[in-house]
Amino acid sequence: MFVPLTEEWIEMLRYTLMRLGIFAGCFVVVWGLVYSGIVPRGYGASNGMWLVLLSLVISAPISFVVLRKERDRASVKVVQRVDRIKAGFEASAAQEDGADDAARSQGQAPQAS
Repeated sequence: MFVPLTEEWIEMLRYTLMRLGIFAGCFVVVWGLVYSGIVPRGYGASNGMWLVLLSLVISAPISFVVLRKERDRASVKVVQRVDRIKAGFEASAAQEDGADDAARSQGQAPQAS
């Protein structure tokens, strides 16, 4: 299914790609530190998992601080979209309530949908 690229999607995509970029940079740095012997290797076959976990732990606070403006910008777009959807639901509910009230005032039983 094709999802049209709206402003909200573009903001979230930009933020996600920036997060992935910071993670990739941390992964390269951690990989270099592990293979140079500065940081200890994982046991046995767990070295790959060790690299990924250490990179995640390092990149999370960096992303939290560095991408604060991007995250705030993306969240504003998401909140605006949620507000528009809520307004649409409320308008639809009000229209249904009006139709139900009109049917009751005319003495008709409301139809179940």
